[in-house]
Amino acid sequence: MEELDKFQGVFPIVNTTFHDDGTVDFESQRRLVRFLLDCGAHGLGLFGVASEGYTLSHVERAELMRVIIKEVDGRVPIIASTGHTGTDVAVALSLEAEAAGADALMVLPPYFLRPDAEGIFHYFRSISDRLRIPVMVQDAPLMTQIPMGASLLARMGKELDCVRMVKVEAPPTAPKISEVLALAGGSLLLHGGMNGQFLIEELGRGSRGTMPGSDLTDMFVRVWNTYEAGDKAAARREFNRFLPLIRYELQPGLGVSVMKHNLHAGGIIASTRVRHPTRSLDEAALHELAELRADLNLLALSYGR
Repeated sequence: MEELDKFQGVFPIVNTTFHDDGTVDFESQRRLVRFLLDCGAHGLGLFGVASEGYTLSHVERAELMRVIIKEVDGRVPIIASTGHTGTDVAVALSLEAEAAGADALMVLPPYFLRPDAEGIFHYFRSISDRLRIPVMVQDAPLMTQIPMGASLLARMGKELDCVRMVKVEAPPTAPKISEVLALAGGSLLLHGGMNGQFLIEELGRGSRGTMPGSDLTDMFVRVWNTYEAGDKAAARREFNRFLPLIRYELQPGLGVSVMKHNLHAGGIIASTRVRHPTRSLDEAALHELAELRADLNLLALSYGR
């Protein structure tokens, strides 16, 4: 598992930045990447839900990969999402991301025609057999409506050469992490997701990373570093202070807009624009969010750099 050590830690999903007219804002994208690196992110995740990857064209994804990989310049590993509803396309997208310089891939199962366990295994085997870099299986049944049991995840870790990681987003996440690790026999490295809401419990069960949104990266890094240094009580106290905002960001369809408003308020990105069907905050929500930021002194804590 030593070759997976570089994939441990806080890997924020990089929000995709747009101009007010909805086109990609590459300058804000570069600033956001620099901000995340300054926060101490151990790696970056691209094209996940928080990236609005589902709204990006193939051409936009390719250009964003090029720009972000150039900006990162090898300082941290990059995990790119490449799943698709069709197996052949998922393989092709995965090969493209590998060729573009991704260090690992995060892959959802096909969720339009929902396969059984053997169909899921076939899908990930088709991807694994063509790659050289690690694959992270994204276990997110609240989004895909596809449950993947611990035994299936462990089997993929044992039998598929490139399946080396799992992002567990199937609540309750902490018990599932325990179950997968018990069955996987050391073959898998596990991350948590769902905006890190159960980070402390997941770490206690053996998770070795988390993949939240971009706006609270410095807090997650502080918590990670404090926990890794052995002061679990202090890590929990720091994490608990931010739970109201983490909870607020978990509202279905609204979290990305919340993150972008926080990043915009901190001067990191130029616009809060999201792409439909991602929802934008209404005036009442903007007031609620401003109160949460004030309670946390968020701008001073996170963006005063």
